[in-house]
Formats: sequence, structure tokens, C-alpha cells
Amino acid sequence: MHNKPTAPLIGAAFGLAFVLANAGALPGAAAALLRVLAILVFLRLFLVMRRRPVAPARAGGSAAPAVPLFGRDYRLVVAAEVAVGLAGLVVVNPVLHAPKATVGWIALVVGLHFFGLAAVWRRPALNVLAAAMSVCGAAGVVLAAADAPAAVVAVVAGIAPGGLLLASVARSLRAPAVDAAPRQV
Repeated sequence: MHNKPTAPLIGAAFGLAFVLANAGALPGAAAALLRVLAILVFLRLFLVMRRRPVAPARAGGSAAPAVPLFGRDYRLVVAAEVAVGLAGLVVVNPVLHAPKATVGWIALVVGLHFFGLAAVWRRPALNVLAAAMSVCGAAGVVLAAADAPAAVVAVVAGIAPGGLLLASVARSLRAPAVDAAPRQV
């Protein structure tokens, strides 16, 4: 098997989506600039992933055990993320009538899911991303509850987490190809 850049591509795509979806809360020129910048960063990361040599799977004598990238444990983490995320959205919008808190809730849940992925993929470095995104999400929920302007909530809970995801992918791509992601089994 080969080490495909699937996880970094997913991370970069979601980082781009966070920025694109939330930049609209900013004034026109700032929104356009952020969107263009995010697209350029995503395209640069995509090109780096495409040009990066594909690392062959390690032979049986490997010191580190192979970890399935999208195995059962991964699917459980994502299923929990979706369930908790949707349950929260049912409370945030129809019950609490706090649509500005939606982006914060989503960022919080996505951030928390990275703690699970860090454990499943045996990648403790993901805990840093998890903590940073969770803080952004929680701050966004608090700001929305305090009736902060939508643009502030969007920057803290949407654009910042998108930037964190893009930066995390960029950092992971600087590591040697063999250690960039768990081995797919």
C-alpha cells in the first residue's frame, strides 16, 4: 500500500471551506481578499501534495505499527462528530434562536473531533490543532451569546479555524513524506 495524501487534502479542503463560508460576514474588499488568499493557499498545498513523492508502506520489520487511516475507529470519531454537531445545531438554532452561534458550535465540534483523531491515528501533534480550534469555537459561541457583531464571530470561529487547518496541513507537508500521515492498511 501507499501513503496517499488523503487526510491532508481533506484538512485543506475543510480549511478552505471554513474561510470561504465565513468571509462573507466581513466588508466586501476584506471578504474578497481573504477568499482569494485562502484559495491560493489551498492551491499551493494541493500542488505540494501532488508533487510529493508517495511513500511506500513500511515492510513488516517497521518499528511503528501501521495505523488504518480511515478504519473503524476513524469512522466512530466522525460519527460522534456528526451526531454531536447535528444535536447542537438542533439546540442552537430552533431552541436557543442563536444563529450567530452556529459557526462557533461547528468549530468547537470539529476541534474536539481532532482529539479523537489524534488518539486513533497516534498523532499527538493533532492535539495542538484540536485545542486551538476548540478554543476558537468556544470563543465564537461565547461571543455570539454576548451579541458580538457577526463579523467578529465569523473571524474568531470561522476564519481563524480555517487558517489553523490550512496551517496545520502546511506544517504536516514539511515533514518527510514517510512520517506525514498514518499508513493506510
